[in-house]
Amino acid sequence: MRAPQLKTTAMYSQAFTQRLQAATQVLDQKTKPPGSLGTLESVAAQISAIQHTDTPCTDSARALIFAGDHGVVQEGVSAFPQEVTRQMLLNFTAGGAAINALCNLHNIELEVINTGVTGDPVEGTVTEKIANGTANMLNTTAMSQPELEQALTIGKDAMQRAQDNNIALVVTGEMGIGNTTSAAAIVAALCNANASDTVGRGTGLNDQALANKTQIISQVLKKHTSTDAKDVLRCMGGFEIAALAGAMLQAAGTHTAVVVDGYITTAAALCAVDINPQVREHLIFAHQSAEPGHQLALEKLQATPLLQLDMRLGEGSGAALAVPLIRSACAIINDMATFDDAGVTKESH
Repeated sequence: MRAPQLKTTAMYSQAFTQRLQAATQVLDQKTKPPGSLGTLESVAAQISAIQHTDTPCTDSARALIFAGDHGVVQEGVSAFPQEVTRQMLLNFTAGGAAINALCNLHNIELEVINTGVTGDPVEGTVTEKIANGTANMLNTTAMSQPELEQALTIGKDAMQRAQDNNIALVVTGEMGIGNTTSAAAIVAALCNANASDTVGRGTGLNDQALANKTQIISQVLKKHTSTDAKDVLRCMGGFEIAALAGAMLQAAGTHTAVVVDGYITTAAALCAVDINPQVREHLIFAHQSAEPGHQLALEKLQATPLLQLDMRLGEGSGAALAVPLIRSACAIINDMATFDDAGVTKESH
């Protein structure tokens, strides 16, 4: 039986690919046909390569959920009003959101960071508020250059806190009414696509509102034409999306694995990988969102997500669901016996 080819990507460096291959050789000594555990083996190899070890550990996990408001909601692009962002922060701190339930179930710490939510700070969150939401990107850049740098730093600092606490697996997510509009614009800009290719219903838009959202993003793309990732973030991003990108940038070159949630978080990943390609090695993509532009972004990143559950909630929910799969992958490489240990005859070639 010929061993299946390791799932990899041309975006990985030679050194990282070599570590993947070494981990795959370890997996091939386990009591199973080579590659028979499919994607779980690819995940185990990736975690091993990130951590530079044949015995990876992902017991410690933290969800970083960044929140921010968007000026473009003035254009009627969301089914929900802007005040829902802050209301959801209150729900997070009260323990009533989907991400709370999933973090509790799967032993994941939760940190919610307010990067720019309109209104008073919410007790129980990390408040690093830049402004009361971004500017309306239809009329001007979503943020200034200093605001962009501040947002990137907020994300880097959050990741550094996790690293200082020896967190091995960081789940990334977001909350921000209007941020599917921002994500759709970012993906269109970085994937050379039209608004109609990247716009979805978000929180549940009807046909008329969807047409309006598509038209707004088309106008935004005509106004902001740069395809440089930092410029795209500054012109069309959200504070929370830039912070997500900053967190991913901080992971590059470390032993930290980053679980990417859905559409908005993947838009941030596009930016981070464009800024520093080494980021790609650290990213595990949790699921494919129901948002149509997500597939474009995943293809650009040469990523195959672990799950397909037609989710579009955000707040790191899909990424949290992937954590037990990632831990299962680590159990395979750590706890399965080898053919020699078990006295099992290997296949003949």
